Amino acid sequence: MGRILTARDVERAVKGGSVFAAGGGGWADHGRMLGTAAVNAGQPELVSMDDVPDDAWIATAAAIGAPASTTEWQMLGVDYVNAVRLVQKELGAPIYGLIIGQNGKSSTMNAWLPSAILGTKVIDAVGDIRAHPTGDMGSIGLANSPEPMIQSAVGGNRSKNAYIELVVRGATGRISPILRTASDMSGGFIASCRNPVRASYVKKHAALGGISIALALGEAILQAEPKGGAAVIDAICRETKGEIIGQGRITKKAVTYTNEAFDIGTIRVGDGAKAVTLHVMNEYMAVDDAQGARLSGFPDVITTLNRDGVPMSVGELREGDDVLVLRIAKAHIPLSSSVTDPSVYPIVEKALGINLTDYALR
Repeated sequence: MGRILTARDVERAVKGGSVFAAGGGGWADHGRMLGTAAVNAGQPELVSMDDVPDDAWIATAAAIGAPASTTEWQMLGVDYVNAVRLVQKELGAPIYGLIIGQNGKSSTMNAWLPSAILGTKVIDAVGDIRAHPTGDMGSIGLANSPEPMIQSAVGGNRSKNAYIELVVRGATGRISPILRTASDMSGGFIASCRNPVRASYVKKHAALGGISIALALGEAILQAEPKGGAAVIDAICRETKGEIIGQGRITKKAVTYTNEAFDIGTIRVGDGAKAVTLHVMNEYMAVDDAQGARLSGFPDVITTLNRDGVPMSVGELREGDDVLVLRIAKAHIPLSSSVTDPSVYPIVEKALGINLTDYALR
């Protein structure tokens, strides 16, 4: 059966989740706040999908927005709990457990506080092992479903009267943009609970074991940290079968926040023949070499690390910073139905002006 998550797991989740954040994925301090609140408020329980009844209701706990420090957002732990309560009320049935849409600096722990307070299980499955810019990419294959779904959003900057609660019902592709708009109106970052489905569906379509993978990576990082940055980087590569595909100083950063709550642009690492360009839509979506050839693309994990082995988000990076570019190939991670769904790519390809489909689906 499941196991109770502890204070050690909070740090594991932050460290491992930060690598899978892929340049986005929330804030480490926000993650520690969520995780610490959860393990102090109750006993959040991590449960394998193998132990979940097929007819149980499973929903997705997520944060929506652009966490690159360009906006005045405010999200409290209670917002995640209230988002679940709203969906449960609309569903008219208890939610057995919560998966997350993606790993990240904070998002790996999105389901922990509702578990501690409401008793919902933290399900060891994710909509996507890595962070991504659109809800559809973590929707476990529901992006094109005509079935009416329930989604809620809760949060906002209270001091600016930007707090919002909403519940919407409809086809996922129609209602997901409503939550992103609410995120922008609330200050750029909002808690959500969405798309309750039966466990039998989750078993077929989610990336199973996604939380455990992040926790194991976090433990490897914690054990390596006393030995220095090189040891941490080696531990990350060894644990994930990852590789460094670029390194050097950031020679150009051109990233802009949009009113759809996206940070979009490019970051160039290095100069001359060894330069690489990272394409950003909240997270790193692709890496090209100096000749424009594709070195990596979603759903690979793409992360920038500093020389201490600390994952650096898009919002933290500045021109002149010295970084390494980590790639974990998609062959080494569990993939959900979402990332093999051709319909999730056009919106991102249009925003970035590049092709992602050919790499993702080959």
